[in-house]
Amino acid sequence: MQDIRNIAIIAHVDHGKTTLVDAMLKQSHIFRENQQVVECIMDSNELERERGITILAKNTAITYKGVKINIIDTPGHADFSGEVERVLNMADGCLLVIDAVDGPMPQTRFVLKHALEKHLKPIVVVNKIDRPTARPEVVVSMVQDLFLELATDSDQLDFTILYSDAKAGYALIDPKDPPKSMEPLFEAIVKHIPPPNGDVNGGLQILVAALLYDNHLGQIVIGRIARGRVAVGQQIARIDRDGKITQHKVTRLFVFEGLARKEVPGAEAGEIIALAGLEEAAISDTIASVEQPEMLPPIDIGEPTVQMTFGVNTSPLAGQDGYYVTSRQIRDRLWAELKTNVSLRVQETDSAEVFLVSGRGELHLAILIETMRRQGYELQVSKPEAIIKVVNGRKMEPYEMLVLDVGDYCIGVLSENLASRLAVMTDMRSDGEGHVRLEYKIPTRGLIGFRSTFLKVSRGNGVMNTVFMGYEPLRGELKRTRTGALVAAEAGMALTYGLNNAQQRGMTFIEPGTPVYEGMIVGTHARDDDLVVNVCKEKKQTNVRSSTSDFAIKLVPPVQMSLEEALDFIADDEVVEVTPKNIRLRKRLLSFENRYRMGRDKVRAAAAGR
Repeated sequence: MQDIRNIAIIAHVDHGKTTLVDAMLKQSHIFRENQQVVECIMDSNELERERGITILAKNTAITYKGVKINIIDTPGHADFSGEVERVLNMADGCLLVIDAVDGPMPQTRFVLKHALEKHLKPIVVVNKIDRPTARPEVVVSMVQDLFLELATDSDQLDFTILYSDAKAGYALIDPKDPPKSMEPLFEAIVKHIPPPNGDVNGGLQILVAALLYDNHLGQIVIGRIARGRVAVGQQIARIDRDGKITQHKVTRLFVFEGLARKEVPGAEAGEIIALAGLEEAAISDTIASVEQPEMLPPIDIGEPTVQMTFGVNTSPLAGQDGYYVTSRQIRDRLWAELKTNVSLRVQETDSAEVFLVSGRGELHLAILIETMRRQGYELQVSKPEAIIKVVNGRKMEPYEMLVLDVGDYCIGVLSENLASRLAVMTDMRSDGEGHVRLEYKIPTRGLIGFRSTFLKVSRGNGVMNTVFMGYEPLRGELKRTRTGALVAAEAGMALTYGLNNAQQRGMTFIEPGTPVYEGMIVGTHARDDDLVVNVCKEKKQTNVRSSTSDFAIKLVPPVQMSLEEALDFIADDEVVEVTPKNIRLRKRLLSFENRYRMGRDKVRAAAAGR
């Protein structure tokens, strides 16, 4: 075990964590000299590459001077913090990567707090020191203050600090040293990260931290051997969360080497392994010896804060794009997701065709929806809403810290919008060069739908970050920030003439030739109320020629919404129809008469209540 180091790399989003792993892999000589290597090697998922963020925690390993370093790359976005929580159990130390300009951010506090609670030995890496505005001395001072606030014992205040430019591939003990390679970082890991401890001769104990699926081997379980040994062909016991014990046989056993899995006949305490032979295992289960089946403490995962409904697509265009459209297929997919997505919760509702899905945030749920649509699923989803809990008879709602880095021209508009969302400013700092950092305390329900507003106000140049703070008493009502919608009056094909008329009343979301149906949202109204428009209307032909009859109608280009923007936009009486080829917005009740009748009944009920 003296020849093994297990480390997790943790950071706030976009602080260079995955790029640092790239540099470590390249300089450990796991690639051929002439091999073409892409950037962000560990971000192998298609969505990760598109969005430039890490979504899933992944394992890799390198060897330095005879010491094997198992590396766990974790997500930096707060919505995927459940991935961080489930893998920290496999590590003995962590590399805390911090941007030399931004300094500690909300997610930095979150990941460091969890690492220190698990008594991981930290090494701080101040990254991006090559940037013109880098301020490593100031950032180090801020990091020391953060450790003073979060440390659980005095030993944790004695941590190693390195400086790096991960993109250029070097790390330094002192920022004044000449840049060479990542060797100072490798030396620090071997010297300061403790080797794993555990009784090699004791009864086997492994806590399941991750699951993979292989077409030939079936389900593969990943975890660190906390005690004992395991070998191919060995009979083992699986203990689930309820304490139920079942017996299995290890059919294949792997360790991590570079980006691949290397098959081995056996492994001992301290090693991170992947084994096949446990089809029903779940994350947080314990794998133990048959003779001494002792359970390890399960992984503690924070509760979700946002929920929405997933249901069968009921629109008139349902079933034209998707391969999996039934409630049984959607249910099976959601239950399969629960095995690996530890922050997710799924509940059945009174309707067999609708499921209540809870997650850590809008992005967490949006990534699941996007993954499902790319796999051929077709469904309709509701607007995300905050999860309200009742504690001692009082309603409690989740609150988050919101940090905005924007130009100072945005302050007025953002402050006004956030005030209507019950946000309270806690800090504001300016760098004197036209940039400002705003910090707010805001209820999660006020944050829903804010991202698209922020992007428009900041003109795409701002940075928005959030992190969960806790539950507080429910108070206040949110002011409506969205205008009404343009709703299609009839089914058909959208035409230029009809869309031109609709654009006199607001902005449209569709192009000529787009199939529409009654109740489909085709644009946003300039006023607060919804407006029914006929976008299928065509210009009447007459035998009288006018001076303007030959003029071509020029339409304003439609607003193209991403999935997250669509989820932000919809109101409580609307849903998003998601198919492999299309994202459509629609009213829950498609018929105008039904919507009118329901609105009238609500007014009468409210009047009767008064």
